Amino acid sequence: MGGLGFWTNGFWPGMLWQMFHATSDEIYRTTAQAVGDRLAVLLDQFEGLDHDIGFLFLPSAVADYRTTGSAEARRRGLHAANLLAGRYNPVGRYIRAWNNNMFFGDDVSGRMIIDCMMNIPLLYWASKEANDPRFAHIAKAHARTAQQYIVRPDGSCNHMIDFDSATGEFINNPGGQGFGQGSCWSRGQSWAVYGFALSYRHTGEEEFLNTAKRCAHYCISSLATNGWLPLVDYRAPAEPVKYDSTAGMITAAGLLEIASHVGEYEKPLYTKAALNILKACDKKFCNWDPEQDSIVDGGTFFYHDPTGDNTEVPIIYGDYYFIEAVLRLLGKDLFIW
Repeated sequence: MGGLGFWTNGFWPGMLWQMFHATSDEIYRTTAQAVGDRLAVLLDQFEGLDHDIGFLFLPSAVADYRTTGSAEARRRGLHAANLLAGRYNPVGRYIRAWNNNMFFGDDVSGRMIIDCMMNIPLLYWASKEANDPRFAHIAKAHARTAQQYIVRPDGSCNHMIDFDSATGEFINNPGGQGFGQGSCWSRGQSWAVYGFALSYRHTGEEEFLNTAKRCAHYCISSLATNGWLPLVDYRAPAEPVKYDSTAGMITAAGLLEIASHVGEYEKPLYTKAALNILKACDKKFCNWDPEQDSIVDGGTFFYHDPTGDNTEVPIIYGDYYFIEAVLRLLGKDLFIW
């Protein structure tokens, strides 16, 4: 699955930059920069890129620039931000998720998905770095559209929304990677928790923090009733039981982000929930054999997996967010998003 431009390929340099920040071991920096050089080719062959360009270049180019001040890394990050901004549909006020002929049908020109909440920090960064408010305007407009159409009143989230790309009118909310339409795909829920918290960090607009809390409370209530282990979908039938550890890792990192923005009275709710998730997933899913590559097993790409090849397996972003969350608890993390 994938190729050089597949959306997960930024997480390996992201892990390396986190470890370099925490240890100052040069092997992490040199390896991360070598991977960044490989990814840079994508900026010239941009037709295959989609909204996940943020996942590719925030943990690589932007992390490099934040750490080393590299002018070349800064240029790559700004180039990537321009490509992401170019996907904005001003009529519908959303960033188009995918190109045609991808996972869910031929015409996806009107599709936005919750995952993009973690890509728009690239635009917030570019807006400040280039002193150009256009990028932030696009990011905030997309976030507000997600608030309106993706986040439900109870704090649960849709995965996808389809608009008429010519008029901006709402069409439908397909089921996406969860159990089905109207369900609650846990990884999508985790993107909402972390993504809206980041929009608050970058804008200071209270509405985004309140949305992050609402999404977080839905996660916490769902996880607390299941031993703090994340199901693939919080609204799926009780059987069969399917887990997605990656949703837990992202949720934990997002809860720690929320905790950094609230008062002392609220902070323990989010910090303790993050710790509960990390401890439960460590006990059930973590593999500490140094001879094997992955740390966190139990990741599931989507609920309906006819082959089973992508169900409860090691997935790299599970490892990344686990490392980020643990380093954050230790006060040694690099802020990437």
